[in-house]
Amino acid sequence: MIRFEDEQEANEEENEKPKKSMMDRLLETRTITIFGEIDMKLAQEIVEKLMLLAADSDDDIKIFINSPGGHVESGDTIFDMIRFVKPTVKVVGTGWVASAGALIYSATDRENRYSLPNTRFLLHQPMGGVRGQAQDIAIEAEEILKMRERLNRIFAEQTGQPLEKVTKDTDRNFWMSAEEAVEYGLVGQIIGSADEID
Repeated sequence: MIRFEDEQEANEEENEKPKKSMMDRLLETRTITIFGEIDMKLAQEIVEKLMLLAADSDDDIKIFINSPGGHVESGDTIFDMIRFVKPTVKVVGTGWVASAGALIYSATDRENRYSLPNTRFLLHQPMGGVRGQAQDIAIEAEEILKMRERLNRIFAEQTGQPLEKVTKDTDRNFWMSAEEAVEYGLVGQIIGSADEID
């Protein structure tokens, strides 16, 4: 026979157990979200999650991304880590995937790049601002040009587009719908449900 006190004690014990956060539950499903501006703090969080999941098993990892872009080097960090870890990483674009966000999105092989139907994509040249002596401004301008060339090479390689076309397209803001991004080679497949992720 169960007494009321036993039920109460069981409920108290259950309440004392630490509750899993939404992030813990997402990680259990090997899912990472990248939402918002890309910065060093976010890059560190994503790298830590990728390393944790890679250490746990070789099963696929899913990343959902909705980002206006941000700090290019932070995007580089996430891009490189997606390629560094052993598990296959599948990326799903939602909302908008722009600038450094598009760089991160392109890190996987095309067949592992998915998009929800209403996602928009933006490629463009890196932007920067600097003040100071003319020599310092010239150095920074040269670095931005090198960065632009490097990013264009990555997008050309990941989309299959000629470098000259990517360079021309990214001279200004180059927006694409999900369908246009498939044609461009950025998106592998437009999906409408989670079941469609292989």
